[in-house]
Amino acid sequence: MSVRVAPEAVREARQAVAEHLPKVGIAADSAFADAVLLVASELVANVIRHAAHTPVTDVGITVGAGQLVIAVTDGDPRLPCLAADAMGEGLRTVSELADMYDGDVSAEPAVDHDGKVVLVRFRIPYPETPGDARP
Repeated sequence: MSVRVAPEAVREARQAVAEHLPKVGIAADSAFADAVLLVASELVANVIRHAAHTPVTDVGITVGAGQLVIAVTDGDPRLPCLAADAMGEGLRTVSELADMYDGDVSAEPAVDHDGKVVLVRFRIPYPETPGDARP
């Protein structure tokens, strides 16, 4: 989903992610959904804060193999420093939430435009995904 970078971008992205989660088998009232929504909010807030010249940010959610990945793009090619002692408060929160769900945070140059994509991976906690075969 694309969101215009403006003060209401965080609210719009959060609402779109909240509407999408049940479609991919994530219970809307779960602690995991809350973590995913907070991560989406923080990443879009970072776009507003650090890449305000970006007219539109794309927020994507991919689910598969027991994982959920949130990807947020912006037009600033500078990659954030992901070292624990160099992160700002927002990225530190994102990293802690990813860690809680056996996930991680990474950033890489965007493939289809100048800019970057920040990726947050989570392992979906059982029993969020029906049919997920876990011992």
